[in-house]
Amino acid sequence: MDSDIALTDLHRETRVYEGSDGNLRRRFRQPSVTQREFTLPQADRGKDAWLFLAGCFMVEALIWGRWLQSLGAKERTLNIPGFPFSFGVFQEYYSTHEPFSSGPSGIAVIGTSSTGIMYLSCPILFAAFKRWPHVRRTCTLFGLAINTVAVIAASFATHVSHLILTQGVLYAIGGVLIYCPTILFLDEWFVRRKGLAFGMMWAGTGVSGVVLPFIMSALLTQFGFRTTLRAYSVVLVVLALPLLYFIRPRLPLAQTSMQRRLDFSFLRTSIFWIPQAANVAQGLGYFIPNIYLPTYAKSQGMTGTEGTVMLALVNMGGVFGAIWIGALTDRMHVSSVMAICSLGAALAVFVFWGLAVSLPMLCLFSLLYGLTAGGFTANYTGIVQRVKEQDTAADTGMIFGFLAAGRGIGALSSGPLSEALLHLQAWKGEAKLGYGTGYGLLIVFTGITAAAGGTSFIARRIGWE
Repeated sequence: MDSDIALTDLHRETRVYEGSDGNLRRRFRQPSVTQREFTLPQADRGKDAWLFLAGCFMVEALIWGRWLQSLGAKERTLNIPGFPFSFGVFQEYYSTHEPFSSGPSGIAVIGTSSTGIMYLSCPILFAAFKRWPHVRRTCTLFGLAINTVAVIAASFATHVSHLILTQGVLYAIGGVLIYCPTILFLDEWFVRRKGLAFGMMWAGTGVSGVVLPFIMSALLTQFGFRTTLRAYSVVLVVLALPLLYFIRPRLPLAQTSMQRRLDFSFLRTSIFWIPQAANVAQGLGYFIPNIYLPTYAKSQGMTGTEGTVMLALVNMGGVFGAIWIGALTDRMHVSSVMAICSLGAALAVFVFWGLAVSLPMLCLFSLLYGLTAGGFTANYTGIVQRVKEQDTAADTGMIFGFLAAGRGIGALSSGPLSEALLHLQAWKGEAKLGYGTGYGLLIVFTGITAAAGGTSFIARRIGWE
């Protein structure tokens, strides 16, 4: 009888056998496409995909998680992404304790610099990672190292300028070095359930926003900022480093590096700019409730703790909002999903904030606003898909980068705009309920910008997109 020995590798199958004449012969057979694909981890399912997503969730929670940022003596708070703004939780402490209380005006620069770097540098970094894909995973580890060093260095700060360089600039650089490769890897790991996956990742911001502000506040009160920062650096390494192991590409580098040069032709299409305009408009008003809810509550006779609870409810709503809006983008046209969450947010603002003068109404508004407006960025996957359907040469990372930059423009502009609107004190004592408290113009502006987030749906209906 013939005796067979099979030897298989990724590229060919060699079968050695003894023929009837006693000589050894070899046969070569190329593996099928199915056999080749089987060597890759499964997309959209399986242990590897879910461990990767767990790592993404942790990165989002620890690096970009929503924190409560006090705006110094004006006693306002801003809920914006990331521990680069962790000084935000600390800012009230910094403004009232030495060695920073003697010059508190510079503290606000920390948040501005961090926001600008993390949002506006995204297009640059996505382009760089497209050009040099082999450094993506290395940069996630390098970014975590920068983050850790930045937090520890901030604990030794003796002047506001030291905080700007560490918690502001340095931490933001590390954070974006982790975040951009993570977005690119997630695009490989999830194909059919991409919207749900991005939504689950972005839900990490809401989870951290519900839990961490209260923990940090207690630590600052009991131990001060130096011990709190050093403790957080340990937490950052212990929680993030093990999961960074799973944040890796699904496709071999050989399959991802042989790509065409960057194509920016999508920037000349209405299918990108109409959703981008809606994205910027929604960002202009999105942060306003997060800035002013505590002071609005205080103007209605409520306590500072109750104001913090409202912000936590916005974050809690954002957890579920990111997931359900992301899941919807996998099943519906993205312009329809944008219209749903924008209409819901506008109604929440005009009805539940505009008519609210009691704690239950404000809590209901906070939860509904987080559920609708808080998940708006989960539409990005649908926007990317629509752009790539029309322009197949468009790069996923670059589209994401420009969308993030648009969001950053809205975030950076919302502070000065809201200050100017509040200064007018429009309709105070003339209108009813919330509209007559001096915050009426802010409420209307927030509602209008929330509704503007759904203009892509109208543009599609009339044939502009």
